[in-house]
Amino acid sequence: MNTSGAVTLLALVLSLAAALYGVAFVVRIADTAANVRPFLSGHDPREHAVSRFHVRWYAVAMIFLAFDMEMVFMFPWTLVVAEKGTSAVVEMFVFLAILVAGVVYAWREGALRWT
Repeated sequence: MNTSGAVTLLALVLSLAAALYGVAFVVRIADTAANVRPFLSGHDPREHAVSRFHVRWYAVAMIFLAFDMEMVFMFPWTLVVAEKGTSAVVEMFVFLAILVAGVVYAWREGALRWT
């Protein structure tokens, strides 16, 4: 079994990666990440970047993701609804009804309350 081709390919890939890192090091604009201060409209940050968030933000993030996924499914649906007909419309309204039921449940449980 001849492995010289694989070794040559591995050496080529590693040298290409090293060359790209070298070019990035030469043409960089800013200092290293440890020397650069965070940009916040010229103001100093009030808290550390990895500080803890209140647990209510996670519920808001999950609700946002649910509606984001709704849009991911609705955009292609708009392209095929004409050829699929009434069944596509019914399926989309069932999907939206499930999402609305989830929002109503979150609302009743107090996930959308800020205080």
